[in-house]
Amino acid sequence: MSRRILVVDDEADVEALFRQQFRREIRDGRFNLDFARSGDEALQLIDASAGATLILILSDINMPGMSGLNLLPKVRAARPDVPVIMITAYSDAETRRTVLDGGAEALFTKPIDFPALRSDIEARVRSAG
Repeated sequence: MSRRILVVDDEADVEALFRQQFRREIRDGRFNLDFARSGDEALQLIDASAGATLILILSDINMPGMSGLNLLPKVRAARPDVPVIMITAYSDAETRRTVLDGGAEALFTKPIDFPALRSDIEARVRSAG
């Protein structure tokens, strides 16, 4: 069974950073990472992954076009079974409240605390079987 995590971020270096941080888990087949550079691309990948085991969506908030805040309700409607964690460089109480009220499970700030994210992902991989 292939477990997939979708990372949505418009910055080109994010893919290399995530692949580097999770190289061991990817190599060991714990999960695969998919990347989308926009909200629209993310929705296309989510639609295409209807039969796949998508265990988590990580999305940046600040992106051109469709922001992560605009993407969140669309993702929740398309895949209510998949948890979403939002990522932002600018965290404040209002943003946190908006994100959590919108259905995200958590909000991570940049620079990302990868040990905390790894722990969260490992718990999801274990519960996904």
